[in-house]
Amino acid sequence: MMKGLVISKARASLPDAIEGLAYLSLRPEIKETLSSDLKFLRQLFSVIPQRKSSTSSTEQAIESALVYGTLVIVSNICAYRPQLSEEQAQLEKLKRMAQAGKESVGASDASALESNEQVRLRVRRVIDAGGLSIIGAALSASDSLAVRLQLGKMIFSLVEDKENRGKVLQSGGAKVLSTLIKHALATLTSKDQTLDATFIETIQALAKLAITSSPLQVFGPNIGAIYDAIRPFSILLQHPSSTLLQKFEANMALTNLSSYQPDVAERVASADGLLSRVDLLMFEDHVLVRRSAVELICNLIAGSDDAFARYGGAPDSPNAQSKLQILVALADVDDLATALAASGALATLTCSPYACQGLAKLQKEGGRVLPILTQLIDPSVVVFPHEEDTKDDRTTHEDSGLAHRGVVCVRNIWKGVEDDNTRASLVKDAQAVGLVKALLRLIKGQGVTNEQMILVPAAEALQVIGKN
Repeated sequence: MMKGLVISKARASLPDAIEGLAYLSLRPEIKETLSSDLKFLRQLFSVIPQRKSSTSSTEQAIESALVYGTLVIVSNICAYRPQLSEEQAQLEKLKRMAQAGKESVGASDASALESNEQVRLRVRRVIDAGGLSIIGAALSASDSLAVRLQLGKMIFSLVEDKENRGKVLQSGGAKVLSTLIKHALATLTSKDQTLDATFIETIQALAKLAITSSPLQVFGPNIGAIYDAIRPFSILLQHPSSTLLQKFEANMALTNLSSYQPDVAERVASADGLLSRVDLLMFEDHVLVRRSAVELICNLIAGSDDAFARYGGAPDSPNAQSKLQILVALADVDDLATALAASGALATLTCSPYACQGLAKLQKEGGRVLPILTQLIDPSVVVFPHEEDTKDDRTTHEDSGLAHRGVVCVRNIWKGVEDDNTRASLVKDAQAVGLVKALLRLIKGQGVTNEQMILVPAAEALQVIGKN
Protein backbone atom coordinates (compact mmCIF):
# COMPACT_ATOMS: atom_id res chain seq x y z
CA MET A 1 0.00 0.00 0.00
CA MET A 2 2.71 2.50 1.01
CA LYS A 3 4.68 1.62 -2.10
CA GLY A 4 1.57 2.37 -4.15
CA LEU A 5 1.23 5.78 -2.50
CA VAL A 6 4.77 6.66 -3.57
CA ILE A 7 4.13 5.48 -7.11
CA SER A 8 0.88 7.46 -7.33
CA LYS A 9 2.62 10.50 -5.76
CA ALA A 10 -0.40 11.20 -3.56
CA ARG A 11 0.95 14.41 -2.03
CA ALA A 12 -1.16 14.34 1.11
CA SER A 13 -0.17 10.78 2.01
CA LEU A 14 3.41 10.88 0.73
CA PRO A 15 5.12 11.92 4.00
CA ASP A 16 3.44 9.07 5.91
CA ALA A 17 4.25 6.58 3.15
CA ILE A 18 7.91 7.62 3.06
CA GLU A 19 8.18 7.45 6.84
CA GLY A 20 6.58 4.01 6.95
CA LEU A 21 8.84 2.64 4.23
CA ALA A 22 11.88 4.10 6.01
CA TYR A 23 11.12 1.79 8.93
CA LEU A 24 9.95 -1.20 6.90
CA SER A 25 12.98 -1.11 4.60
CA LEU A 26 15.11 -2.37 7.46
CA ARG A 27 13.63 -5.82 6.74
CA PRO A 28 15.57 -7.86 4.14
CA GLU A 29 12.48 -9.02 2.24
CA ILE A 30 11.19 -5.44 1.97
CA LYS A 31 14.57 -4.24 0.71
CA GLU A 32 14.43 -6.88 -1.99
CA THR A 33 10.85 -6.05 -2.98
CA LEU A 34 11.49 -2.31 -3.21
CA SER A 35 14.75 -2.65 -5.15
CA SER A 36 13.07 -4.95 -7.69
CA ASP A 37 10.37 -2.40 -8.57
CA LEU A 38 11.83 -0.05 -11.19
CA LYS A 39 8.72 2.16 -11.32
CA PHE A 40 8.75 2.59 -7.55
CA LEU A 41 12.45 3.50 -7.46
CA ARG A 42 12.10 6.15 -10.16
CA GLN A 43 9.10 7.71 -8.42
CA LEU A 44 10.95 7.58 -5.10
CA PHE A 45 13.94 9.43 -6.55
CA SER A 46 11.66 12.09 -8.01
CA VAL A 47 10.49 12.95 -4.48
CA ILE A 48 13.75 14.85 -3.97
CA PRO A 49 13.59 18.25 -5.73
CA GLN A 50 16.54 19.32 -7.86
CA ARG A 51 16.98 22.47 -5.79
CA LYS A 52 15.85 23.90 -2.47
CA SER A 53 12.42 25.49 -2.73
CA SER A 54 11.67 29.02 -1.58
CA THR A 55 8.34 28.09 0.01
CA SER A 56 7.20 28.61 3.60
CA SER A 57 9.15 27.23 6.54
CA THR A 58 6.44 24.62 7.16
CA GLU A 59 6.63 23.32 3.61
CA GLN A 60 10.43 23.36 3.77
CA ALA A 61 10.28 21.20 6.91
CA ILE A 62 7.98 18.72 5.15
CA GLU A 63 10.28 18.71 2.12
CA SER A 64 13.33 18.13 4.31
CA ALA A 65 11.55 15.21 6.00
CA LEU A 66 10.76 13.72 2.58
CA VAL A 67 14.38 14.08 1.50
CA TYR A 68 15.59 12.47 4.70
CA GLY A 69 13.09 9.62 4.49
CA THR A 70 13.98 8.93 0.86
CA LEU A 71 17.68 8.77 1.72
CA VAL A 72 16.94 6.40 4.61
CA ILE A 73 15.03 4.06 2.29
CA VAL A 74 17.81 4.06 -0.31
CA SER A 75 20.46 3.64 2.40
CA ASN A 76 18.60 0.68 3.89
CA ILE A 77 18.22 -0.97 0.49
CA CYS A 78 21.94 -0.54 -0.24
CA ALA A 79 23.33 -1.21 3.25
CA TYR A 80 25.89 -3.99 3.63
CA ARG A 81 26.11 -5.97 6.83
CA PRO A 82 28.55 -4.27 9.21
CA GLN A 83 32.07 -5.65 9.13
CA LEU A 84 32.77 -7.25 12.47
CA SER A 85 35.97 -7.13 14.46
CA GLU A 86 37.66 -10.45 15.22
CA GLU A 87 36.09 -10.52 18.68
CA GLN A 88 32.63 -9.66 17.33
CA ALA A 89 32.96 -12.33 14.64
CA GLN A 90 33.77 -14.94 17.29
CA LEU A 91 30.72 -13.93 19.34
CA GLU A 92 28.54 -14.12 16.23
CA LYS A 93 29.91 -17.58 15.49
CA LEU A 94 29.08 -18.73 19.01
CA LYS A 95 25.54 -17.41 18.65
CA ARG A 96 25.07 -19.32 15.40
CA MET A 97 26.39 -22.49 17.00
CA ALA A 98 24.00 -22.07 19.93
CA GLN A 99 21.08 -21.57 17.55
CA ALA A 100 22.03 -24.41 15.19
CA GLY A 101 18.98 -26.42 14.25
CA LYS A 102 16.62 -23.84 15.72
CA GLU A 103 16.61 -21.37 12.84
CA SER A 104 13.52 -21.26 10.72
CA VAL A 105 13.53 -21.34 6.93
CA GLY A 106 12.53 -17.67 6.99
CA ALA A 107 15.59 -16.72 9.03
CA SER A 108 17.81 -18.58 6.59
CA ASP A 109 16.21 -16.79 3.62
CA ALA A 110 16.67 -13.42 5.34
CA SER A 111 20.35 -14.17 5.84
CA ALA A 112 20.72 -14.97 2.14
CA LEU A 113 19.06 -11.66 1.23
CA GLU A 114 21.67 -9.84 3.32
CA SER A 115 24.67 -11.49 1.66
CA ASN A 116 27.21 -9.19 0.02
CA GLU A 117 26.32 -10.57 -3.41
CA GLN A 118 22.63 -9.78 -2.94
CA VAL A 119 23.35 -6.30 -1.60
CA ARG A 120 25.59 -5.59 -4.61
CA LEU A 121 22.69 -6.62 -6.85
CA ARG A 122 20.32 -4.24 -5.05
CA VAL A 123 22.83 -1.38 -5.31
CA ARG A 124 23.12 -1.92 -9.06
CA ARG A 125 19.34 -1.88 -9.40
CA VAL A 126 19.25 1.46 -7.56
CA ILE A 127 21.97 2.90 -9.81
CA ASP A 128 20.35 1.56 -12.99
CA ALA A 129 17.07 3.17 -11.94
CA GLY A 130 18.76 6.58 -11.72
CA GLY A 131 19.61 6.64 -8.03
CA LEU A 132 22.81 8.62 -8.57
CA SER A 133 20.71 11.64 -9.57
CA ILE A 134 19.69 12.21 -5.96
CA ILE A 135 23.28 12.60 -4.67
CA GLY A 136 23.62 16.25 -5.62
CA ALA A 137 19.89 16.97 -5.43
CA ALA A 138 19.62 15.89 -1.78
CA LEU A 139 22.47 18.16 -0.74
CA SER A 140 20.88 21.12 -2.53
CA ALA A 141 17.39 20.41 -1.20
CA SER A 142 18.13 20.44 2.54
CA ASP A 143 20.61 21.94 5.01
CA SER A 144 19.69 19.39 7.68
CA LEU A 145 22.52 17.65 9.55
CA ALA A 146 20.45 14.44 9.52
CA VAL A 147 20.18 14.65 5.72
CA ARG A 148 23.94 15.19 5.37
CA LEU A 149 24.73 12.20 7.60
CA GLN A 150 22.28 9.97 5.75
CA LEU A 151 23.59 11.12 2.37
CA GLY A 152 27.14 10.23 3.40
CA LYS A 153 25.96 6.83 4.59
CA MET A 154 24.16 6.21 1.30
CA ILE A 155 27.17 7.15 -0.85
CA PHE A 156 29.37 4.94 1.34
CA SER A 157 27.22 1.93 0.44
CA LEU A 158 27.19 2.88 -3.25
CA VAL A 159 31.00 3.02 -3.49
CA GLU A 160 31.61 -0.21 -1.57
CA ASP A 161 31.59 -2.03 -4.91
CA LYS A 162 34.56 -0.83 -7.01
CA GLU A 163 32.54 -1.15 -10.20
CA ASN A 164 30.24 1.67 -9.08
CA ARG A 165 32.91 4.20 -8.15
CA GLY A 166 33.43 5.59 -11.64
CA LYS A 167 29.70 6.26 -12.00
CA VAL A 168 29.58 7.94 -8.59
CA LEU A 169 32.51 10.16 -9.62
CA GLN A 170 30.75 11.09 -12.87
CA SER A 171 27.67 12.03 -10.84
CA GLY A 172 29.65 14.49 -8.72
CA GLY A 173 29.91 12.16 -5.75
CA ALA A 174 33.42 13.28 -4.74
CA LYS A 175 32.39 16.94 -4.70
CA VAL A 176 29.32 16.13 -2.60
CA LEU A 177 31.40 14.08 -0.14
CA SER A 178 33.96 16.88 0.11
CA THR A 179 31.16 19.31 0.94
CA LEU A 180 29.73 16.95 3.57
CA ILE A 181 33.18 16.56 5.12
CA LYS A 182 33.73 20.32 5.13
CA HIS A 183 30.52 20.73 7.14
CA ALA A 184 31.64 17.95 9.50
CA LEU A 185 35.04 19.52 10.13
CA ALA A 186 33.33 22.83 10.84
CA THR A 187 31.90 21.21 13.99
CA LEU A 188 35.41 21.02 15.48
CA THR A 189 35.98 24.05 17.67
CA SER A 190 39.53 23.25 18.77
CA LYS A 191 42.61 21.53 17.40
CA ASP A 192 42.47 18.78 20.02
CA GLN A 193 38.77 17.99 19.59
CA THR A 194 37.95 14.55 18.16
CA LEU A 195 35.59 14.37 15.20
CA ASP A 196 32.29 12.64 15.95
CA ALA A 197 32.51 9.02 14.79
CA THR A 198 29.26 9.36 12.82
CA PHE A 199 31.18 11.29 10.14
CA ILE A 200 33.88 8.63 9.66
CA GLU A 201 32.02 6.64 7.00
CA THR A 202 31.61 9.77 4.88
CA ILE A 203 35.39 10.29 4.93
CA GLN A 204 35.91 6.60 4.20
CA ALA A 205 33.64 6.86 1.16
CA LEU A 206 35.83 9.66 -0.24
CA ALA A 207 38.93 7.59 0.57
CA LYS A 208 37.54 4.70 -1.48
CA LEU A 209 37.16 7.01 -4.48
CA ALA A 210 40.67 8.41 -3.95
CA ILE A 211 42.10 4.88 -3.91
CA THR A 212 40.43 3.80 -7.15
CA SER A 213 41.06 6.89 -9.29
CA SER A 214 43.79 9.49 -9.70
CA PRO A 215 43.65 12.68 -7.59
CA LEU A 216 42.92 14.64 -10.77
CA GLN A 217 39.87 12.48 -11.55
CA VAL A 218 38.56 12.65 -7.99
CA PHE A 219 39.25 16.27 -7.05
CA GLY A 220 39.65 17.97 -10.42
CA PRO A 221 42.42 20.39 -11.45
CA ASN A 222 41.96 22.59 -8.37
CA ILE A 223 44.96 21.76 -6.17
CA GLY A 224 43.14 23.30 -3.20
CA ALA A 225 40.60 20.46 -3.25
CA ILE A 226 43.45 17.94 -2.97
CA TYR A 227 45.00 19.90 -0.09
CA ASP A 228 41.61 19.92 1.66
CA ALA A 229 41.39 16.11 1.48
CA ILE A 230 44.59 15.58 3.46
CA ARG A 231 43.15 16.52 6.84
CA PRO A 232 40.08 14.24 6.74
CA PHE A 233 42.16 11.30 5.50
CA SER A 234 44.62 11.95 8.33
CA ILE A 235 41.68 11.98 10.77
CA LEU A 236 40.41 8.69 9.31
CA LEU A 237 43.85 7.16 9.87
CA GLN A 238 44.19 8.37 13.45
CA HIS A 239 40.62 8.38 14.76
CA PRO A 240 40.23 6.25 17.91
CA SER A 241 37.17 4.50 16.45
CA SER A 242 38.76 3.68 13.08
CA THR A 243 38.93 0.00 12.14
CA LEU A 244 41.94 -1.63 10.50
CA LEU A 245 40.12 -1.42 7.15
CA GLN A 246 39.58 2.32 7.59
CA LYS A 247 43.24 2.82 8.50
CA PHE A 248 44.27 0.78 5.47
CA GLU A 249 42.06 2.82 3.14
CA ALA A 250 43.28 6.09 4.67
CA ASN A 251 46.88 4.98 4.03
CA MET A 252 46.07 4.07 0.44
CA ALA A 253 44.26 7.35 -0.23
CA LEU A 254 47.13 9.38 1.24
CA THR A 255 49.62 7.33 -0.81
CA ASN A 256 47.77 8.28 -3.99
CA LEU A 257 47.62 11.94 -2.99
CA SER A 258 51.32 12.07 -2.10
CA SER A 259 52.26 10.68 -5.51
CA TYR A 260 50.50 13.56 -7.27
CA GLN A 261 52.94 16.41 -6.59
CA PRO A 262 55.85 16.96 -4.17
CA ASP A 263 54.05 19.84 -2.45
CA VAL A 264 51.11 17.52 -1.73
CA ALA A 265 53.51 14.96 -0.24
CA GLU A 266 55.02 17.74 1.88
CA ARG A 267 51.62 18.66 3.26
CA VAL A 268 50.76 15.02 3.96
CA ALA A 269 54.03 14.55 5.84
CA SER A 270 53.36 17.65 7.95
CA ALA A 271 49.83 16.60 8.98
CA ASP A 272 49.56 16.53 12.78
CA GLY A 273 50.63 13.18 14.22
CA LEU A 274 50.38 11.36 10.90
CA LEU A 275 53.96 10.13 10.46
CA SER A 276 54.14 8.83 14.02
CA ARG A 277 50.94 6.86 13.49
CA VAL A 278 52.14 5.45 10.16
CA ASP A 279 55.41 4.42 11.84
CA LEU A 280 53.38 2.28 14.25
CA LEU A 281 51.33 0.74 11.45
CA MET A 282 54.54 -0.51 9.82
CA PHE A 283 54.66 -3.01 12.72
CA GLU A 284 51.05 -4.13 12.19
CA ASP A 285 50.55 -7.90 11.92
CA HIS A 286 47.94 -7.50 9.17
CA VAL A 287 49.91 -7.74 5.91
CA LEU A 288 47.78 -5.29 3.90
CA VAL A 289 47.78 -2.62 6.62
CA ARG A 290 51.54 -2.93 7.08
CA ARG A 291 52.07 -2.82 3.31
CA SER A 292 49.95 0.31 2.91
CA ALA A 293 51.91 2.06 5.67
CA VAL A 294 55.27 1.22 4.06
CA GLU A 295 54.04 2.32 0.63
CA LEU A 296 52.90 5.65 2.08
CA ILE A 297 56.29 6.18 3.74
CA CYS A 298 58.04 5.31 0.47
CA ASN A 299 56.03 7.96 -1.41
CA LEU A 300 56.57 10.56 1.29
CA ILE A 301 60.34 9.98 1.39
CA ALA A 302 60.42 10.49 -2.38
CA GLY A 303 58.28 13.64 -2.33
CA SER A 304 58.78 15.36 1.02
CA ASP A 305 62.00 16.91 2.30
CA ASP A 306 60.75 16.57 5.88
CA ALA A 307 60.05 12.85 5.49
CA PHE A 308 63.37 12.36 3.69
CA ALA A 309 65.19 13.98 6.61
CA ARG A 310 63.15 12.11 9.24
CA TYR A 311 64.17 8.71 7.86
CA GLY A 312 67.89 9.42 7.75
CA GLY A 313 68.43 11.66 4.74
CA ALA A 314 69.69 14.59 6.83
CA PRO A 315 72.31 14.95 9.60
CA ASP A 316 71.32 14.74 13.27
CA SER A 317 67.80 13.50 12.54
CA PRO A 318 66.34 12.04 15.78
CA ASN A 319 65.93 8.24 15.72
CA ALA A 320 66.99 8.11 12.05
CA GLN A 321 69.19 5.09 12.68
CA SER A 322 66.34 3.02 14.08
CA LYS A 323 64.07 4.09 11.20
CA LEU A 324 66.68 2.96 8.67
CA GLN A 325 66.92 -0.34 10.50
CA ILE A 326 63.15 -0.79 10.27
CA LEU A 327 63.19 -0.15 6.51
CA VAL A 328 66.03 -2.66 6.05
CA ALA A 329 64.04 -5.27 7.98
CA LEU A 330 60.90 -4.55 5.94
CA ALA A 331 62.87 -5.01 2.72
CA ASP A 332 63.37 -8.60 3.88
CA VAL A 333 59.72 -9.56 4.54
CA ASP A 334 57.75 -12.26 2.78
CA ASP A 335 55.24 -9.87 1.15
CA LEU A 336 56.70 -8.74 -2.19
CA ALA A 337 54.85 -5.41 -2.36
CA THR A 338 56.06 -4.46 1.13
CA ALA A 339 59.63 -5.43 0.27
CA LEU A 340 59.45 -3.35 -2.92
CA ALA A 341 58.20 -0.29 -1.04
CA ALA A 342 60.76 -0.59 1.77
CA SER A 343 63.69 -1.16 -0.61
CA GLY A 344 62.41 1.69 -2.79
CA ALA A 345 62.48 3.98 0.24
CA LEU A 346 66.06 2.87 0.96
CA ALA A 347 67.10 3.48 -2.66
CA THR A 348 65.77 7.04 -2.40
CA LEU A 349 67.38 7.66 0.98
CA THR A 350 70.80 6.46 -0.17
CA CYS A 351 70.96 9.51 -2.42
CA SER A 352 72.02 11.16 0.86
CA PRO A 353 75.50 10.41 2.25
CA TYR A 354 74.02 10.61 5.76
CA ALA A 355 71.71 7.67 5.07
CA CYS A 356 74.61 5.77 3.48
CA GLN A 357 76.73 6.32 6.57
CA GLY A 358 73.83 5.21 8.74
CA LEU A 359 73.45 1.98 6.77
CA ALA A 360 77.20 1.35 6.94
CA LYS A 361 77.00 1.74 10.70
CA LEU A 362 74.09 -0.73 10.86
CA GLN A 363 76.13 -3.19 8.80
CA LYS A 364 79.04 -2.87 11.20
CA GLU A 365 76.81 -3.37 14.24
CA GLY A 366 74.57 -6.18 13.05
CA GLY A 367 75.98 -7.44 9.77
CA ARG A 368 72.55 -7.69 8.11
CA VAL A 369 72.36 -4.74 5.71
CA LEU A 370 74.58 -6.15 2.95
CA PRO A 371 73.13 -9.69 3.13
CA ILE A 372 69.62 -8.29 2.70
CA LEU A 373 70.70 -6.07 -0.21
CA THR A 374 72.43 -9.09 -1.76
CA GLN A 375 69.27 -11.11 -1.39
CA LEU A 376 67.33 -8.40 -3.23
CA ILE A 377 69.78 -8.64 -6.13
CA ASP A 378 70.20 -12.42 -6.30
CA PRO A 379 68.74 -14.64 -3.55
CA SER A 380 70.52 -17.71 -4.96
CA VAL A 381 73.99 -16.58 -3.84
CA VAL A 382 73.44 -14.72 -0.56
CA VAL A 383 75.25 -15.94 2.54
CA PHE A 384 73.90 -14.70 5.87
CA PRO A 385 76.40 -14.32 8.71
CA HIS A 386 74.45 -16.48 11.15
CA GLU A 387 73.56 -20.10 10.62
CA GLU A 388 69.88 -19.56 11.48
CA ASP A 389 69.63 -17.01 8.63
CA THR A 390 70.71 -19.34 5.83
CA LYS A 391 68.72 -19.06 2.63
CA ASP A 392 67.12 -22.50 3.09
CA ASP A 393 65.20 -21.10 6.04
CA ARG A 394 64.11 -17.89 4.33
CA THR A 395 61.43 -16.81 1.90
CA THR A 396 63.08 -15.20 -1.12
CA HIS A 397 61.82 -13.28 -4.13
CA GLU A 398 63.41 -13.23 -7.57
CA ASP A 399 62.12 -9.92 -8.84
CA SER A 400 63.68 -7.36 -11.18
CA GLY A 401 62.20 -4.51 -9.14
CA LEU A 402 63.91 -5.73 -5.98
CA ALA A 403 67.15 -6.30 -7.88
CA HIS A 404 67.07 -2.75 -9.24
CA ARG A 405 66.51 -1.27 -5.80
CA GLY A 406 69.23 -3.42 -4.25
CA VAL A 407 71.77 -2.46 -6.91
CA VAL A 408 71.01 1.27 -6.52
CA CYS A 409 71.39 1.01 -2.73
CA VAL A 410 74.76 -0.76 -3.03
CA ARG A 411 76.12 1.72 -5.57
CA ASN A 412 74.97 4.70 -3.52
CA ILE A 413 76.33 3.36 -0.22
CA TRP A 414 79.83 2.96 -1.65
CA LYS A 415 79.66 6.43 -3.16
CA GLY A 416 78.26 7.97 0.01
CA VAL A 417 80.76 6.51 2.49
CA GLU A 418 84.12 8.30 2.39
CA ASP A 419 85.92 6.86 5.42
CA ASP A 420 88.61 4.44 4.17
CA ASN A 421 88.33 2.04 7.11
CA THR A 422 84.56 1.84 6.76
CA ARG A 423 84.82 1.21 3.02
CA ALA A 424 87.42 -1.51 3.56
CA SER A 425 85.15 -3.20 6.09
CA LEU A 426 82.22 -2.99 3.66
CA VAL A 427 84.28 -4.58 0.87
CA LYS A 428 85.26 -7.46 3.14
CA ASP A 429 81.62 -8.02 4.10
CA ALA A 430 80.52 -7.72 0.46
CA GLN A 431 82.82 -10.59 -0.49
CA ALA A 432 81.70 -12.70 2.47
CA VAL A 433 77.93 -12.41 1.89
CA GLY A 434 78.07 -12.98 -1.88
CA LEU A 435 77.33 -9.40 -2.95
CA VAL A 436 80.17 -9.19 -5.46
CA LYS A 437 79.16 -12.55 -6.90
CA ALA A 438 75.54 -11.38 -7.21
CA LEU A 439 76.59 -8.26 -9.13
CA LEU A 440 78.85 -10.27 -11.44
CA ARG A 441 76.08 -12.76 -12.18
CA LEU A 442 73.74 -9.90 -13.00
CA ILE A 443 76.18 -8.31 -15.44
CA LYS A 444 76.90 -11.67 -17.10
CA GLY A 445 73.18 -12.18 -17.73
CA GLN A 446 72.86 -14.91 -15.12
CA GLY A 447 70.72 -12.88 -12.71
CA VAL A 448 67.00 -12.17 -12.53
CA THR A 449 67.00 -9.64 -15.38
CA ASN A 450 68.92 -8.30 -18.37
CA GLU A 451 67.35 -4.85 -18.27
CA GLN A 452 69.82 -2.10 -19.14
CA MET A 453 68.44 0.21 -16.46
CA ILE A 454 69.62 -2.34 -13.87
CA LEU A 455 72.84 -3.51 -15.52
CA VAL A 456 74.29 0.02 -15.70
CA PRO A 457 74.10 0.76 -11.94
CA ALA A 458 75.25 -2.83 -11.28
CA ALA A 459 78.41 -2.17 -13.30
CA GLU A 460 78.88 1.14 -11.48
CA ALA A 461 78.49 -0.65 -8.13
CA LEU A 462 81.15 -3.21 -9.04
CA GLN A 463 83.44 -0.43 -10.17
CA VAL A 464 83.23 1.55 -6.92
CA ILE A 465 83.61 -1.63 -4.84
CA GLY A 466 86.68 -2.61 -6.86
CA LYS A 467 88.42 0.68 -6.14
CA ASN A 468 88.91 -0.31 -2.50
